Amino acid sequence: MKLTPIEKYIKDKVNIHKNGREELERYQLDKIKESITYVKQHSKFYREHLKDINEDSIKSLKDFENIPFTLPSHVKENPFGFLCVPQKDIVRIVTLRSSGTSGDEKRVYFTEKDLQLTIDFFKHGMQCLANKDDRVLVLLPGEAYGSIGDLLKKALKETEIECFVQGVMVDPKVTAKLIQAENINCIVGIPIQLLHLSRVENEIFKNKIQKVLLSTDYVPETIIKEFTNKSECKVFTHYGMTEMGYGGGVECEALYGYHMREDDLYFEIIDPVTGKTVEDGQYGEVVFTTLTREGMPFIRYRTSDIASFKTKKCPCGTFLKTMDRIKGRMENRIKIDEDEFIYMRELDEIILSFEEVVNYKVYIEEGNVIFLDLITLNEADFYKSSEKILSLIKAIPSIKKSLSKNIIEIVIIYSLDDIVINNTMVKRKIHDYRKRV
Repeated sequence: MKLTPIEKYIKDKVNIHKNGREELERYQLDKIKESITYVKQHSKFYREHLKDINEDSIKSLKDFENIPFTLPSHVKENPFGFLCVPQKDIVRIVTLRSSGTSGDEKRVYFTEKDLQLTIDFFKHGMQCLANKDDRVLVLLPGEAYGSIGDLLKKALKETEIECFVQGVMVDPKVTAKLIQAENINCIVGIPIQLLHLSRVENEIFKNKIQKVLLSTDYVPETIIKEFTNKSECKVFTHYGMTEMGYGGGVECEALYGYHMREDDLYFEIIDPVTGKTVEDGQYGEVVFTTLTREGMPFIRYRTSDIASFKTKKCPCGTFLKTMDRIKGRMENRIKIDEDEFIYMRELDEIILSFEEVVNYKVYIEEGNVIFLDLITLNEADFYKSSEKILSLIKAIPSIKKSLSKNIIEIVIIYSLDDIVINNTMVKRKIHDYRKRV
């Protein structure tokens, strides 16, 4: 089993010699204190947010747990307050929309140095799955300077790996032709879009693709199983978000979980209710702190992503922490009764396991009517699978209990949408259209 290349990259950068974990954590503590000093000097938001914090009093990583969190709402309300450099030094601005409305926008700013740090991570992270014999297709935005596809292409160029950036997939047939023409054997893309590609262009995908890196959204286990068992390709997953500088962690060939970008980011898992750090092996909310960010640093930023740190070492033998695959976002659920919720990840594992389905939408309306809007290859496929899908969903414990109490109703319908792929990076979510009291 090959050691993750991320370890050597971090050891060289941090100048680690013998005591890997101990030296890394000492480096992280020093960088955390430097970052707090930096943001208090240069960021209007943190000057106020951390005014009662004396960084010299942080003697350990445990002490750091007393620092207040940064929330996504803080960024939405005052993105300029986070800037630590003049606007003229910003070379990339990313606007993040969670539901397509201006009220949900966040803006994240990057300097040239920030982008180069991401290229460095991508350069070594991609070596977990690709080498000079591979031809990589990136189905992520890549036209704009500093976009994720642009950074990936630059990183792969430095390692002499051939890379083609098509952008977010719109037409599977066009993508299939490119795969054939350029002899592509490795794809980086969005989980639900690559599932769509594999089901619409099954022969091309099965015969050509040997390796897949799934990124930008959480990855349902059923997608990994299908690609592995039916297409016989090796499936790697990547965890990152724009606020992290795109890259957060990536799996090595052991496929045991993400090895984290611990030179640039410090990760915690907290209890989302108490805010206290949980033990390794326990699930909670991912929180991160940037250690080397120049333009827009974040201190203890709450992500809403659900994950845990592994309690056992990765089979590759690294001293780096290993994070289990993300289980989705905390808010990607709907409340249907007191302490009873429906989670999108539960629906994913059922609905996406049916090969007739290429995507679906789920939303709840007044009267607790839950609509499952299935997007299938044709109407006949919908009738072939819909009753079985509905039966399995009704067996989910929270749904079964609520149905028995006549609290909810479930309606499964055939989507009238054309089978097209939205040219978007917005993550899938459950929509709640009920009026709030």
